[in-house]
This record gives sequence, structure tokens and C-alpha cells, in this order.
Amino acid sequence: MAIDLSKVGRRGELKAQREPHWQRLRTGAFLGFRPSQRGGPGTWIARSYDADAGKYKMRSLGDFGTLPGNEQFAAAKKEAEAFANQVESGGIANGHVKIVTVKDACADYARTHANEADRLKRNVYSDPIAHVRLDKLRKHHIEAWRARIEAVPALVSRRKEGEKVTRARAQSTVNRDLVPLRAALSKHLAHGTPNTPAAWQEALRPIKNADRQRTLYLDIDERRRLLERIDAEALSFVKAIAMMPLRPGAMSGLSAGDFDKRTRELTIGKDKTGKPRRIAVPVTLAAFLAEQTKNKSPADPMFMRGNGKRWTKNDWNDPIRQAAIGAGLSRAVTAYVFRHSVLTDLVDGGLPILTVAQLSDTSVEMIERHYGHLNKSAAEQALAALAL
Repeated sequence: MAIDLSKVGRRGELKAQREPHWQRLRTGAFLGFRPSQRGGPGTWIARSYDADAGKYKMRSLGDFGTLPGNEQFAAAKKEAEAFANQVESGGIANGHVKIVTVKDACADYARTHANEADRLKRNVYSDPIAHVRLDKLRKHHIEAWRARIEAVPALVSRRKEGEKVTRARAQSTVNRDLVPLRAALSKHLAHGTPNTPAAWQEALRPIKNADRQRTLYLDIDERRRLLERIDAEALSFVKAIAMMPLRPGAMSGLSAGDFDKRTRELTIGKDKTGKPRRIAVPVTLAAFLAEQTKNKSPADPMFMRGNGKRWTKNDWNDPIRQAAIGAGLSRAVTAYVFRHSVLTDLVDGGLPILTVAQLSDTSVEMIERHYGHLNKSAAEQALAALAL
């Protein structure tokens, strides 16, 4: 007769013995329970068949004693299934790389999430947590890593000459730094029992209300004033981010072949989500993009520096800052202020939020959070038109 370990009363009736009482989860995967001979809570065990070794592997999961009896089975089952997944894959991921340490898990995740590779390299690979084994990972490891990340100041200026200017790391930035590590670990580890040292996931909870509404905005006249004072080398690139809702990194990643003059379609391949998308551009913008592709091969950067290379954050920061100062604008103007300003104009102009989200390669939730207030007047007008 099959044993149902999910029932607290049924577990209490089981005989204390060396061999655990097993419940089959799926082919080759079992969850076991060994009652305590001394009247304790008992121990949960995972068992999974290793086809390569031709034998079963087992792992003690502990007693889950901090959880109520009716919750212990679900927690143990989750960890047993995660263990079975590891055993069935042989601990092998793409490229036959063993997933043993935190760094291994992050590298495996980065293979399918290229947009997060730089963040993981910057925050994890050179940190002591990178060498912690997954089966030894505890909440205190994550807490210490998080404290180190939060203590790193953010650079306001990356100029090669002169003193570097820094500021405290923004909470929203910390939240973004947590995302890829949390996703990478979740792919290979079950969540630990809540409120215990094994609950590594608790140390990766995002800071609430960290994403404050963006307030620095440049209207059309201010953008024109800045462009009048921008360095000639940076003019085309900055003008482009001042007219389109693309991230600066996505703009710099454009190649001449990404724009089709016949259909006036622009293909954006390198962006945050990593999924290529195409957008149709108006005639005036199409003429500007066509000018950038003139006499260039398809693989050439659409926006090219004087040395023939693509623009990077280190390259565009100073020209924008100097032009902003020259135009009498805030010193806090950055490339992202242009994106925010363009998105503001699109939403304020009545473009549906879903369309704005698709154009800018972001979520509807993010657009609503930061720009939804701009739709209030449009909503009021729409409701007024329904008056009888």
C-alpha cells in the first residue's frame, strides 16, 4: 500500500526504523521520512536515481522542525524535487560544466540571459560568494554579499582625468543587482526552510518602494539647447537618444544594416530583454537614420565615434554633462534622462501604455508605475465624453 507522507497523523503512525518510509514523487525520484526513535520530529530524505552511475543517490533534508507539521511535507517535497533535478541532469549543464558553486550557477544562468552577464561578472564572480558550494550556501553568505554590494559607491563621473565623483548606491540599483543572482540560484536550489539559516532566499528580498518616480525631465526646447552645445563627435548619437525611446546601450549597439530605408523599419537586437524587435519610424526620423548609414557597410556601427568604435557609457557621459552645464541645465542630466523625457512625451501625448512599453522594450507595469499619472487628464476627457 502506498504511503501518504503528507498526512501528519499518518506519519505519526509509522514505525521507527533504519530504512526510511518512501513516497514516490515520479519515476526515479522519492521522498522519504524516518521517524525518530527518541520521539523527535523525524528526518526527511531525498532519493533519486542516477542513470550515469546506475544507482540511487540520497540526501538528508533535515527535520523541518521550525515549520508546522502540516507544512513540512510541502517543503521537503520541494527540496527533494530540486535534488532529483540535479541528479537527473548529472550536475551537468550546457557545455558539460559542473554546477557546483555559486559562480557555476550564475555562469549557467548567464548563458541564456546575456543581458545579465556583465552584472554577474561585476558583482559575483570576483566576490568571495562565487566560491561557495551550492550545497553549503546559507543565508549568512547572501547577507554578507549583499552588505558588500550595498557598500559599493556609484560613480557619478567616470572621467579618466581628475578625481572620481561618487554617491551612495541607489536602492533601485541594489534591487537590480539582486535579480540575476536570485534567478540563478533559484534555477539550481530549492528555497530553504523559512526563518532558518538555510533560507538563503530571504536575504535576496528586494527593497520595497525603491523605484521612485523619475522627476528630471527635459522638454523639447531644453533638449534642443543641449544639442546646440554638444560636442560635434557626440551630436548624432545624443540626438538619436533624444528622439527615440531606446536605452543608450541599445542605441550604441545599432549597426548600419539594422535600418531598412525602403520600409522605414529599425531592428533593435541588443537590448535589455535580449529579444530583437522592429519598429517603424516616421519620415523625418527615417531621413536622420538614413544619413547615419550612408557609406557604411551593414556591420558598421550606425553611430560611430571618431576612432571608428561604438559609443559606450564612458564615452557619452562627459559630453552630455558638459553640454548640459553649457545650456544652463542640471548637472544631473544623463543619457537616461533623454529616454525618460521621450517616454514622458509619448505617454503624455496619449499613446497607449502598451504601445509605449513595446517601443521601449520594457514592461507595462514599469510604464504605469513611472508614467501612469500622465494619463489622468486623458482618462478624465474620455470619461467626460461619455456623459449623457
